[in-house]
Amino acid sequence: MESSNQFLGTERIGKLMQKYAIPCIISLLVGALYNIVDQIFIANASYLGSYGNAANTVVFPLTVVALAIAVMIGDGCCAFVSISLGQNEVPKAKRSVGNAVVMCLVSSIVLTAVYLIFANTILAMFGGTVNAETYHHSQEYFFYITLGVPFYMFGQAMNPIIRADGSPRFAMVSTLAGAVLNIILDPIFIFGFRWGMMGAAVATVIGQLVTAALAVWYLLHMKIIRPEKGDYRLKGSICGRTLTLGMTSFLSQISLVAAMAAINNMIRKYGALDAVFGQEQYAQIPMAVVGIVMKFFQIVISIVVGMTAESTALSMVREVVFGVGFALLLPRFFGLDGVLYSMPLSDILTFLIAGYLIYKTYHELNYHIALDSGDRH
Repeated sequence: MESSNQFLGTERIGKLMQKYAIPCIISLLVGALYNIVDQIFIANASYLGSYGNAANTVVFPLTVVALAIAVMIGDGCCAFVSISLGQNEVPKAKRSVGNAVVMCLVSSIVLTAVYLIFANTILAMFGGTVNAETYHHSQEYFFYITLGVPFYMFGQAMNPIIRADGSPRFAMVSTLAGAVLNIILDPIFIFGFRWGMMGAAVATVIGQLVTAALAVWYLLHMKIIRPEKGDYRLKGSICGRTLTLGMTSFLSQISLVAAMAAINNMIRKYGALDAVFGQEQYAQIPMAVVGIVMKFFQIVISIVVGMTAESTALSMVREVVFGVGFALLLPRFFGLDGVLYSMPLSDILTFLIAGYLIYKTYHELNYHIALDSGDRH
């Protein structure tokens, strides 16, 4: 085991960044593109149009809830494994992987059941009742996406665990395989078969199924931390430590859900007062526009925020303080326009703060490097 990880202490930083950081970034970006790819093809389907895009925006934060739970388990297990291997406690690392797998499966089944049972209430909470057509598309899309939640969560949770086993490239390839398949199937199902929102959702679920299947294969062929049969028995201390270590990842993701819930409901409230978008046939357009703009901004901002040492805190400030705050405050002065301004303004402020923090961190590192060099001389 030691020889398998010995290079981590001796390899050059640049090589380690190339081996671990770049595949990790690609995996995260590809994971974020799933919903955006659906939105692009839905937008180009004339028989779906803005209704389909609005429905996609309604369902998007609900997929983020699944992602938040998955990364809490996966990132927490990844950290637990790293700590255990650093202390040469391989059996404990294997037990944490087995426990993480069980926690992911149980939580995904519970979340799927909750989504299916309370679907109408949940969609209404996230603005799905903006008009009848949007609500119909939201119901259709949400139902099939929900059926794929266990596959989605398992694939996302296993991704950091696979990296912790020393296979960041496999983690990247498994995510890419699902995403590429989604891109291929989306136009076939939406334009060829004309399955509408069901087609977009089914293409996504098939892609997630492929990623999950590859993760299962890897789980059975792990190099260092392959769990034994007994490792799948839940142990309270290991589960608690895993979830604690992954809590920052959970908070980073779940804060977006709070922001989207506020924005979608403010769109529904103030859109009804607008002379144009207050009409039934146009009510979904602001929600469709916000969804498209927000998701593309999300990718850029996530990269910048992720470069800062205070990434979790900054993510929460962006979503909860700025996102929710502006979504509730600006409409009081600017009506529907205030809701539309809320996310771009949040992103601009977050970008400026992130830039300052990156600059500050860079200078602190240079200062410590200079001190270290001076001590050596």
